[in-house]
Amino acid sequence: MIRVLLSGCNGRMGQALTLRMKEHADMVIVAGVDQVLGTSNDFPVYDHFDAVGEEADVVVDFSHISLTPMLLDYCTKKRRPLILCTTGIAGSLEDQVAEAATTIPIFKSANMSLGIGLLQTLVRQAAKVLGDAYDVEIIEKHHNKKVDAPSGTAYMIADAAASALPYSPRYTFDRSGEHKQRDPHEIGIHAVRGGTIVGEHEILFIGAHEVLSISHSAQSRELFANGAMKAVEFLRDVERPGIYTMDDLLRWLS
Repeated sequence: MIRVLLSGCNGRMGQALTLRMKEHADMVIVAGVDQVLGTSNDFPVYDHFDAVGEEADVVVDFSHISLTPMLLDYCTKKRRPLILCTTGIAGSLEDQVAEAATTIPIFKSANMSLGIGLLQTLVRQAAKVLGDAYDVEIIEKHHNKKVDAPSGTAYMIADAAASALPYSPRYTFDRSGEHKQRDPHEIGIHAVRGGTIVGEHEILFIGAHEVLSISHSAQSRELFANGAMKAVEFLRDVERPGIYTMDDLLRWLS
């Protein structure tokens, strides 16, 4: 039985993962941490990591970057492997994650969909083959409650393309103030917000006389919960500290 501590347990993804884990015979959530209390759960929920007394094998985080430093401190002190699903991690916070990964295994992904992981592989292949002969644009769509834009997944896809292109692209988010032709060495990233869209991502490779489109549409948050549980199984067997990604999980699954 894998014992899980769930950070952000009362959020949308935390509750989706809670429901899925109830159906999994080999995993159990022993405790949760959330700044917002009041949601009914089958496990104790604390508003601070220092209050957690339960032993866990893996920590899963679907919270907010404001809690990431405390989360990293808890996991490194307790030597708990961490699945870090929070989006928006950058700059000095990214450095803190890298420092923690010298002590514990950290699985880090802004999107827990296995399909998105495969999409990144296809994007890298397309970028390598098509090179600088095609313009690259990314369109992402989410519900009207999402606060960050562009999405962390859009950045992941852009980074996947950039890693295989023969140039170092500039990410462009707004062309409204520019009165010039498109820079051939840029990746355009566009965010759409509205309604109840769970998540849609499309990357376009636009060349002369043809367009290659690679896309992914999330129909339910359950798919992210499924990916998180696969990551829990993967990280349970990892002993070496370091940062692990969806690529590592996909290789493990194959």
